[in-house]
Amino acid sequence: MAKLILIIAFQILLLAAVVSAGNSEDFARTIDRKRLGLRKEKLTYFRVYWHDILSGSDPSAVMLLPPPSNSSFFGAVTMMDNRLTTEVSVNSTLVGQAQGMYAGTGQHEASALMVMIFAFKTGRYNGSTISILGRNAVLTKVREMPVIGGSGLFRFARGYVEARTMWFDRKSGDATVEYSCYVLHY
Repeated sequence: MAKLILIIAFQILLLAAVVSAGNSEDFARTIDRKRLGLRKEKLTYFRVYWHDILSGSDPSAVMLLPPPSNSSFFGAVTMMDNRLTTEVSVNSTLVGQAQGMYAGTGQHEASALMVMIFAFKTGRYNGSTISILGRNAVLTKVREMPVIGGSGLFRFARGYVEARTMWFDRKSGDATVEYSCYVLHY
């Protein structure tokens, strides 16, 4: 008798599991954002200088795939681990690293696909990141790219950055770019 009750109980549990697994609305639920520590959304502005160094014995960016022709940047792929500083000078205060890649996407103009993380290393933002993904029309005075996410204090980030080239060396390819960042986050 005990064995029969155990078998029936097992079958009821199995049937309940099958019925609940078939309910397609159970895969998602609403969570109170305060449970995740998400309070009021803030807008943070900051400016950093991105130093792309292709020359010398210790470059911060390395071209992995050269362009198929010498006349264009189209098709080139470069990985980077660039310094982010507080001033135009590469030796100014380091606040983080821009890590990621850029690839030449314009056949008839200088444009790149930028895929990068700004990883902050100092102050209250130490350990936090923002993710940037977008088109960079390199020869345009001001380029805008979206912030598509973040971590740490920038969790659930969204916003945009404006890039302005401060200087560029045609011979070496080295450049310093000002990034003005507007980030909404919790």
